[in-house]
Amino acid sequence: MPAAAEHTRAPCQPYRHTLELSTSAMASPPTRRRASVLQAAFLLALCCCCCCSGGTSPTESPNVPAVIVFGDSTVDTGNNNAIGTTLKSNFPPYGRDMAGGQATGRFCNGRLPPDFISEALGLPPLVPAYLDPAYGIQDFARGVCFASAGTGLDNATAGVLSVIPLWEEVEYFKEYQRRLRRHVGSSEARRIVSDALYIVSIGTNDFLENYFLFVTGRFAQFTVGEFEDFLVAQAEWFLAEIHRLGARRVTFAGLSPIGCLPLERTLNTLRGGCVEEYNQVAREYNVKVLDMLHRLCASRPGLKVAYINVYQNMLDLINDPSTLGLENVEEGCCATGKLEMSYLCNDASPLTCEDANKYFFWDSFHPTEKVNQFFAKKTLDVCYKELL
Repeated sequence: MPAAAEHTRAPCQPYRHTLELSTSAMASPPTRRRASVLQAAFLLALCCCCCCSGGTSPTESPNVPAVIVFGDSTVDTGNNNAIGTTLKSNFPPYGRDMAGGQATGRFCNGRLPPDFISEALGLPPLVPAYLDPAYGIQDFARGVCFASAGTGLDNATAGVLSVIPLWEEVEYFKEYQRRLRRHVGSSEARRIVSDALYIVSIGTNDFLENYFLFVTGRFAQFTVGEFEDFLVAQAEWFLAEIHRLGARRVTFAGLSPIGCLPLERTLNTLRGGCVEEYNQVAREYNVKVLDMLHRLCASRPGLKVAYINVYQNMLDLINDPSTLGLENVEEGCCATGKLEMSYLCNDASPLTCEDANKYFFWDSFHPTEKVNQFFAKKTLDVCYKELL
């Protein structure tokens, strides 16, 4: 429960971005592609894959002692290196554009959005993975990542490739706080946890690795609309739980146009282009997330949640790639860029592009460092305006 003083604050209102949503409801779930084709492609690719008023000017130095990260491969800085899963990226050419060219377990040629956000806030330029033995609590006091590539809001999603479920990320957060109290004392630990900026990016795998892949049975248990509702309820539980544990300033990313990922384009070759049915699901889910965040903020004074409109940010770049100097928004830089990720994105491929800065995607699922930096700036713009 929040402190008594926090109950005197006016409830926060979610920061609402404009979302494009079809005026006609979907008559039926998205067209089901043959499960065998999807499963084969998935196994080959080792697929992962509201704010309150008031703010701080970007020219000021906000009081953010740490960046704390939850979610999936879009923000996992290396936790999957330490667990028994086939979904890893701790080998070249992953990380080739990092300082020293070292693969760290980030699904990218370089850094991820939390890294850029941390650096912009005057914190270290890399947010360490909690399970990385190279770091200790003295490092985690300034930033820590609990995210796991391949996970989702649905526990069943994490089971597909044996990665860390979201509830276990929360358990690691509890353990982190116990370690932090021993390191800096109870009062300072509370301040760090309360004043930290929380970054949450999750949900894509629940649809592309779980529901539409037909491997968990969720497609038979729920209609697509019911599954959206189920995931939103899971997101609400998670946000309420980390608020109970001390989180106060949180960014929550909506879904991107998931039908435009290179792997989905490849599997949609008969029709060509993005899978519009999947994008429609993403838009509907995002609207439901915004409604949930409004309710949650109203019921939990002291909690600030900034919704990050990844859908529009990504669509803007796809529609006008020249704004960032991109030349290819349909394929990944690594190998053929159509199906490869994880172990199929390896240093033996002669087809990997020379300049990832010309590409939106690094592999068939994940953005390049250049695009991650763009997403980080978009997130910070919202934070400075509505959150920090």
